[in-house]
Order: sequence, then structure tokens, then C-alpha cells
Amino acid sequence: MPTAGQSKGASARSKRADAVRNQQTLLDAAAEVFVTSGIDAPIREIAARAGVGLGTLYRHFPTRAELVTAVYRHQIEACAEAGPKLLADAASPFEALRQWVDLFVDFLVTKHGLADALQSDSDRFAALHTHFLDRLMPVCAELLDAAGDTGDIRPGIQSYELMRGIGNLCIGQDGDPRYDPRRLIELLLQGLRQPHTHDGDDDTQ
Repeated sequence: MPTAGQSKGASARSKRADAVRNQQTLLDAAAEVFVTSGIDAPIREIAARAGVGLGTLYRHFPTRAELVTAVYRHQIEACAEAGPKLLADAASPFEALRQWVDLFVDFLVTKHGLADALQSDSDRFAALHTHFLDRLMPVCAELLDAAGDTGDIRPGIQSYELMRGIGNLCIGQDGDPRYDPRRLIELLLQGLRQPHTHDGDDDTQ
């Protein structure tokens, strides 16, 4: 039979595991709400999406800035971890790059308004931007290198250039139903391809 000490230890581990799950659920819910309703979405909406009470949310994230920062970091990690998985599972390195760029665009939508949410904390924003580049540029570079090695895209494309270009295309999408940045981003990706490479190349003759 377990001793009292063992029971307390198991209970503490269970509570920590529950806390981690609650935090992850909150971060996923907040990211979804930020995409649909913006960074200034009501906190109550995020708690409802996560299926928790406001008290639980505030225990994890006492301020909106802390919640926004945590979502931002959470999304960076998800985007970074997706790169190697896509390379392993996608039909080709170019398709892995395309799918990763789609996730990156989703991330940029979530990121919108971050500077405003952290308006009084420029140091925190600068640190997050540095973390963003440090984590995602190597992942993007790995995808570009893999697609270049197979001849799917032109050589010499830099990850910073591509990420910066995609970010610029995403600017101004809010409030203008006539503008769809994903259409232009798809054109950008097609422009990276070697002249002899076509979408139908993989089809059997």
C-alpha cells in the first residue's frame, strides 16, 4: 500500500499536471479568440472558449499582457516544432514549406496587435521579437534548404527575406474584404520554384 508521503506526492504531481493542461487549454483558446476577435477580445470570451472560470484564467495569467505574451510564445513553439514534423510527413520538401508558411501566416494573424497590448512594456516586446527570430528563422532555413536540395526551389533564398516578405504581405488585411494575403503568398511561393518545376510534376504520365 502507498504511504501517506507517496499519496501526497502523487496528488501534487496530479495537480501540477492538471495545471499544465489548464494552461495549455487556455493558451489554445486565447489564440483562437485572438484570431477571430482580436487581441482586445473580452477575457470572459477566452475563459468560456477554454471551458474554465475567470478565476482559473486569472490564476494563470493575472494581466492581459501576461496572457498575450504567453500566447505569443506558445504559438512560436508550435510553429517551430511543426517544421521538422512537416518535413518528415509531407509529400515533398516544397509541400512541407507551403504547409509551414500557412501555419506561419496563422501565427502572424495571432501576433497582430501585440505591440498595442504591450504598449507600456517595450522591453518585453523587443525580447519576444528576438525570440521569434531565434526560433523560427532556423526552422524556415531548414525547410528552404530541403526544398533547394531537391531542386524544388531556386537556391540562395534566405529565411529572413521570406519571413519578412510574408509578414509585409499580411499587413493591411484587417477590414478589407477585397484583400486576401494568402493568394499573394501562394504566388510568392510559386515564384520561388525552379523554372522547370510545375505543380503537375508529381503526376504520373
